[in-house]
Amino acid sequence: MAESETPARVSKTMTTTVTDLVDLRRRLTEWLTAKTGGPAEVGELRRPGETGMSSVSLLFDAAWTHEGERVERGLVARIPPDLDAYPVFPAYDLRRQHDVIATVAAHTDVPVPRLHWLEESPDVLGSPFLVMERVEGRIPVDNPPYVFGGWLLDAGPDEQREFQDATVRLLARVHALTDVRRRLPLLAAEAGADPLRQLVDDQRAYYEWTRAADGLRIPVIEDAFAWLEEHWPADPGEAVLCWGDARPGNVIYDGFRPVAVLDWEMCVLGPREVDLAWMVFLHRFFQDIAEVFEFPGIPGLFRASDAVAVYEQASGHTVRDFPFFLMYAAVRHAVIMSRIKRRMIHFGEDAVPPTPDEYVLFHTLLRAMIDGRAEWMHA
Repeated sequence: MAESETPARVSKTMTTTVTDLVDLRRRLTEWLTAKTGGPAEVGELRRPGETGMSSVSLLFDAAWTHEGERVERGLVARIPPDLDAYPVFPAYDLRRQHDVIATVAAHTDVPVPRLHWLEESPDVLGSPFLVMERVEGRIPVDNPPYVFGGWLLDAGPDEQREFQDATVRLLARVHALTDVRRRLPLLAAEAGADPLRQLVDDQRAYYEWTRAADGLRIPVIEDAFAWLEEHWPADPGEAVLCWGDARPGNVIYDGFRPVAVLDWEMCVLGPREVDLAWMVFLHRFFQDIAEVFEFPGIPGLFRASDAVAVYEQASGHTVRDFPFFLMYAAVRHAVIMSRIKRRMIHFGEDAVPPTPDEYVLFHTLLRAMIDGRAEWMHA
C-alpha cells in the first residue's frame, strides 16, 4: 500500500525538537576539528524521515585526518530532546547508552553501530551527544506503522518468516552476554536484588511522573498494574541484559537480515521474557490498529507461540509466564502512549479525550487482556 493509502486517521506527524541545522553543522565542524587535531569537514545535516520522540538523530557525512590518512565516514549524532519539547521520558542518559553499546560490541556477536565519540559537555550543541557510524539498510517504519505499507508488508510469507525469526534470534544474542552485573555495574545497581520487582516499581513511578501535572488517573492502566500483582511469577528467572525497546523499528536490515541494533535507551537488567514479550506485544498493537481500519496488516507475524518457539530454540531457555510479560509490555506501552497523548494535546495536535482511558490509544485491547478475552496472548 502506498503512503497515500494510509488511513486518514492514522497520524503521520509528531512534533519533535526543532533545531537550526546550519548552526549545528558549523558547531559540529569546529568540534570535530578540535577532536581530531586537524582540518575536518561536516556535510549537510539531515533528519531521518521517520524519527522518534525520545531523542533527536542527525545524519551527516564527515571527513578528517587520522595518522596522515584522510578518513571519510557516514555518521549519526544522537542528541537528547529539549526539555521544552515536552519529553516522553523524564531522563535520557547518553553515557549509559554508550557503555551498553560498547559492552555489547565487545562481548557478543550482536551487530551494533561502531561508536566514535561521546561528548558529555553541553557546550558544543547545547546538550551532550553521541556520534556513531551510520549503517546502511532499511527499517520497517513505525509512523505510520509498517502494517499499512512498505517493504515488509509487500514481502511474501517466507520472507516475512525469515525476517521474524532473524529478529527474534537477535534477542537470544543480546541475552547471551555473560557476567552482566560486573560488566554493566550501573544497570546492576538499578536492578537491585529483585530486578522484576524493580522494573514494575519503576513503571509505577513513571506513571506517576506522567500524571504529575494534571493529576489524572487512568483506570485501565491502574487495573493492569493490579493484574500484574495478582499474577506475579513464582520464579522470574535470572536477570540478563534486556535491550528494552526490542522491536523491528529499532533494527536496520540488509534484505531481511539484521545488520544493526539501535536505540538502547530503555536497556535494563531483567528476565529475558521482557524483551520477547515487548516484541510480540508491539506487533499485536500495530496489527490491532490495522484491523480497526479494516486493513489486513500482517496477522501471521510475531504470533506468541511462534516467537516463543524460535527464541527457545535459539537460546536454549524455556520461556515462562509469558502472559504476565505480555501484560507488563502492555502496561509499559500504555503509560508511554498516555504521555504521548498529553504531548500531542500540549502541541495542539489532538484534543482532550472524553474519558481518561482514551489517553491510551489501545485501551480496548488492554481491557480485553485484563478481562481474559485476548486469545492471542496464548496463541
